[in-house]
Amino acid sequence: MESPEIKKQGLNLPAAMSGASLRLDTFSLSLSARSISNLSSSSPSSSKSSTCSDRFIPCRSTSRLHAFGLIDKPSPSKEGGNDAYSRLLKSELFGSDFVSSSPSSSSPAGQSSPTKNILRFRTDHSGGPSSPYSPSILGHDHGLSNETSTPPKPPRKVPKTPHKVLDAPSLQDDFYLNLVDWSSQNVLAVGLGTCVYLWSASNSKVTKLCDLGPQDGVCSLQWTKEGSYISIGTCLGQVQIWDGTRCKRVRTMGGHQTRTGVLAWNSRILASGSRDRNILQHDMRVSNDYISQLVGHKSEVCGLKWSSDDRELASGGNDNQLLVWNHHSQQPILRLTEHTAAVKAIAWSPHQSNLLASGGGTADRCIRFWNTSNGHQLNCIDSGSQVCNLAWSKNVNELVSTHGYSQNQIMVWKYPSLAKVATLTGHSMRVLYLAMSPDGQFDFFFVTGAGDETLRFWNVFPSVKAPAPVKDSGLWSLGRTQIR
Repeated sequence: MESPEIKKQGLNLPAAMSGASLRLDTFSLSLSARSISNLSSSSPSSSKSSTCSDRFIPCRSTSRLHAFGLIDKPSPSKEGGNDAYSRLLKSELFGSDFVSSSPSSSSPAGQSSPTKNILRFRTDHSGGPSSPYSPSILGHDHGLSNETSTPPKPPRKVPKTPHKVLDAPSLQDDFYLNLVDWSSQNVLAVGLGTCVYLWSASNSKVTKLCDLGPQDGVCSLQWTKEGSYISIGTCLGQVQIWDGTRCKRVRTMGGHQTRTGVLAWNSRILASGSRDRNILQHDMRVSNDYISQLVGHKSEVCGLKWSSDDRELASGGNDNQLLVWNHHSQQPILRLTEHTAAVKAIAWSPHQSNLLASGGGTADRCIRFWNTSNGHQLNCIDSGSQVCNLAWSKNVNELVSTHGYSQNQIMVWKYPSLAKVATLTGHSMRVLYLAMSPDGQFDFFFVTGAGDETLRFWNVFPSVKAPAPVKDSGLWSLGRTQIR
């Protein structure tokens, strides 16, 4: 059947379409039954005949094509291109459903199953993410995680210089002493020679607590958990209890034969370690000087720490031993002998129960991690120099270590990876003293002391609280001042 001449005068054509691109076949209204039969049962020879269109959709942007599972036929010009970029672009233009409905680029075009419903309607998942950059779009579900992975988080910036420096004349260079402690009421206690000084971090006020006289000296300091009272171990083997607010001695207890170099409080009991190799436990509620004696070390006791639940006491000695005691027995429940030098540095993790860290002296140089429930060593790292102190951060799972011979550095470690976060230098002698700031305004500081007669405050850990306003006095004032 010949096609009649196209009448352009009756058409409203878009600008992009020419008259030659559109052909309308007009049919006479008086079609015979035979013509209709020929139209309904077309033969292969009639495939060349033209078809009839009854409508035209000029704009596809408003047609909600993303609601249908349309087969995406790859363009030959895009072969070998970036498939991830192509899917991301389609997701941005047509939405997430269009990306998820597109078949893999490896399937050849035009080979879909004859029974496949090309215009299959897809359910609109309204609860899903609306942005193509959400994890479900760029995640494993769509195979884009490798190509568009999130960039690694930049390392935390740690200041390499101290926030504040205090001069501490007569601060002794003795590995076996413990002369610095920071109370929960934000007061720093420092033993200088025969005297103990209190420095308030809130207003920088310095108070002289006591002077033991020319025949004695300060060997150790430890605040109670409440921060009101402080215990002082002396060269003569005494343990004195002082009221830090009224600067008044409350009690004096004996029992040791020589200097008391380390002290440790739990909620009720004060443990003291001495050069006489013994550990005494003192209870302020009874009149006796001590309630029990722990014997296990063969040399001076130089490290003592209670666990956070007050059930276990770890002790380190100059005999290279690390012992763990519980409050029910006077014999150690663990005897750890892997260290090859004196064990002064001891720290219980506040983030994981039964996790204990210990550090050895010059001949050992190692930081070891223990599971005290079974005595197994979990990890060990060689720090490269004498380990003098260890302390865990309260905010993040990180550990501070201070060192002596030969580098006199301070290191911050991430646990359990033991990746080194920072190495801080500044002390000219071994860093023998370490104290963490209390919970509260300055919970991201710690202070170090050394035989160079300086105390240095470091701002290393991220704070979990809003930063306090900068003041012109107190801990926030920069510069170098003197503690006495």
